[in-house]
Amino acid sequence: MIMRIDNLFTNATPPAHGERFDTILNHRNLLIERIVSTSRITPHEYVQPQDEWVLLVQGEAWMTVAGESVSLKAGDHLFLPAGVPHTVERTSDGAMWLAVHLHPAQSPDQGAPG
Repeated sequence: MIMRIDNLFTNATPPAHGERFDTILNHRNLLIERIVSTSRITPHEYVQPQDEWVLLVQGEAWMTVAGESVSLKAGDHLFLPAGVPHTVERTSDGAMWLAVHLHPAQSPDQGAPG
């Protein structure tokens, strides 16, 4: 096993516009991302096939989740089940998220040549 130590705050400058998604770990059906947001984002609705748990590490964010307004501050976390529509409406500049995506497990016969 290769151990690599990194730091969540390294290279965490927000992009000029939108959000930047950095993969921290991609293993089997698990994906962990760091998301760095600027205050200049264009809201986009996501409806994902996987479950997602998000933690707002720093900053503030305002979302719409299944038609309901949600306001988050640093330290708040939220579980977004698969299929639930959600939109990041706005964020403070430099808001940082940790997103954990749990994709459905593949059965042994998925992906096998037919």
